[in-house]
Amino acid sequence: MAELAAADAGVLDEVRDGLGRAPKELPPKFFYDERGSELFEAITRLPEYYLTRAEAALLGRWMPEWLGALRPASLVELGAGSAVKTRLILDAIPAAQVYVPVDVSADFLESTARRVRGAYPGLEVRAVAADFTAAFALPGLPHPTLHAFLGSTIGNFAPDDAVALLRATRARMGTHDRFLMGVDLRKDPATVEAAYNDAAGVTAEFNRNMLRVVNARTGADFDVDAYEHRAFYHRAEHRIEMHLVASRAQTVTVPGAGRWTLAAGESIRTEISCKHDRASIEALFAAAGLRVERWEDDGLFAIVLGVPVLEVA
Repeated sequence: MAELAAADAGVLDEVRDGLGRAPKELPPKFFYDERGSELFEAITRLPEYYLTRAEAALLGRWMPEWLGALRPASLVELGAGSAVKTRLILDAIPAAQVYVPVDVSADFLESTARRVRGAYPGLEVRAVAADFTAAFALPGLPHPTLHAFLGSTIGNFAPDDAVALLRATRARMGTHDRFLMGVDLRKDPATVEAAYNDAAGVTAEFNRNMLRVVNARTGADFDVDAYEHRAFYHRAEHRIEMHLVASRAQTVTVPGAGRWTLAAGESIRTEISCKHDRASIEALFAAAGLRVERWEDDGLFAIVLGVPVLEVA
C-alpha cells in the first residue's frame, strides 16, 4: 500500500505541476490505459500515419544485416505497445533467449506478452509494467543485449529530457550492448500535420482519452467532451504540438491537487513530437554517452544503431 500511495502522490504532483504552468500541459504518459493503447495501435494503421510503415520497412530491410554479427541474447524494448514491429527484430535474432517488453499499460502489456510467447515458444518473455521515463529495474539478462526504442517516441521529449532518458538507457547497457532507435525526420510540414490530424478522428479520440485517464487515476472532473483536438507543426522548434482546447469556460477540480479555471479557447498541451535530422540525433547521443554506429533512412524516417562510449561527458 505504501508503494501505491507514493505512486498516486507522484501522479498528483505531475498533474498539479502541469496544470500550474502557462500554458497548461499534461505529460503524454497519461494517454495510455488499455483503451489509449488500443487507440494508438489504430493510429498506426491509418493512411495518414506514415511513421509505422516507414519504420517497419527499414527494420525489415536492415535488421538481418545489422544484428547478424551482434547476435543479441536479449532484447529490451521501451514502450513496447503491441510489439508488431518487434517481430522484425526477433526474426533477425533467432538465437535470442529473453525478450523484455516495458510499457506503462499493464493490461495491454500482458496481452502483448501472451502474443509474443505464442509466436516464439522458445523465447522467454519477461514483461515489465513500468513508466520508462522514471527509474525502473530490469531482470538479470544474458548479454549482449539490444535495447530498442521504436516509433520515434524519442520525439516526445524536449532535448534535455531526451538526453536524460538516453543517459538512463546508457547506464543499463554493457560494453557490447547496442541501442536501436526509430526517428521521424524533418520534412514538409503538411505531411507531418496530416499524420496527427487524421480524417477519421482517431487521433482526436486518442488525445481526449488522456483526460479520461487523468479522471480515473486522480478523481478529477474533466468534462472530456468539452475539449477539441488540435495539432500543428511548430516550424521554429521542428516539432508537432498536440493540444486539447476548451470549447467553453470551465473549472476543473483534481482532489488533492487543486482547482483550475480554463477560459473558452484555452488549451492544455498534451504532447510534443520533435522531428530530427542526423546532426540532432548525433548531438543527443553524444550528450548521453552513445555514438551512432549505423544509420539508414528513406527520407521520411530513420533507424539508428547506437554503441556506448567509455565515458559520459
